This record gives sequence, structure tokens and C-alpha cells, in this order.
Amino acid sequence: MQKICFQLNGEKAEAEIEDYLTLLEVLRDRFSILSVKEGCGIGECGACTVLLNERPVYACLTLAVKADGCDVKTTEYLSKDGTLHPLQEAFVKSGAVQCGYCTPGMLMSAYALLQEEKTPTEEMIREGISGNLCRCTGYIQIMEAVKDASQI
Repeated sequence: MQKICFQLNGEKAEAEIEDYLTLLEVLRDRFSILSVKEGCGIGECGACTVLLNERPVYACLTLAVKADGCDVKTTEYLSKDGTLHPLQEAFVKSGAVQCGYCTPGMLMSAYALLQEEKTPTEEMIREGISGNLCRCTGYIQIMEAVKDASQI
């Protein structure tokens, strides 16, 4: 067992964990962060994407001990007091949310991109979300949502 301390969505978080647990397991099981989904478990789909020190990582492949002393953000970070973040609003408005399974990971990848590049090109958006698979939208709506959110 090891104690880890980190910032989770802007709040201090601590947990006693086994060394082999993934960040995905700890976020879901210890902190009830259910937006972080296990899709494939091998880093192929991006459903578990979270930000670790502002960089997108696959929570299914990241050992939770790596979060010690770090800043972790999940989709819950985006909305404040029941108000959606402009990126979330853009996803809803453009129909980029269909089944919703990929949406949290897609949002975190897009958010990281927009933090780095305020007005990304279409190519930058493609690259920014390239680690996230969506089986419902065909990506056009997602691309439109990210572009729309960049103009806010």
C-alpha cells in the first residue's frame, strides 16, 4: 500500500492504494469519478482520457502512483455549479454527443488542445483528438464543436 496525494479537479485528494492500480481504477472506485470510462483497457480508444498536469493521458495505462503530487482533471472539472463549459455546450449544440461513451475522453483531449492553441486549425483539431475513437458521430460534429468552442 502506498499513500498518494494529488489535486483532483481542483480539490485535494488522498488515497491509500496498491502499487498496481491504474489511475482509471482509483478515479472510478475510490473517488466515484464515473466519467472516466474503460473502453478497451489497452490505450486504443481514449474513453479513459484525463489530464495529468494538463497533458492528456490514458488512465487505463497510467499507474495511479504516477498521479502523486500531480494535477488530475476529468470532465467533472469542466462544468461549474451545474453550468456547462463552453466546450461542452458546443458538443451538445453540434450533435457531437450521441451515445456519450467517448465524450468525456474526447472533451478532455479537446480541452487540452484549446488550452494550448486558442484557434486551432482543422489539422490541429484532428491531431488533438486522434487518440480518441468515436463509433457514432463520424467525427464531423466533434470537429465542428471544437472549432466552435475555439471561437468563444
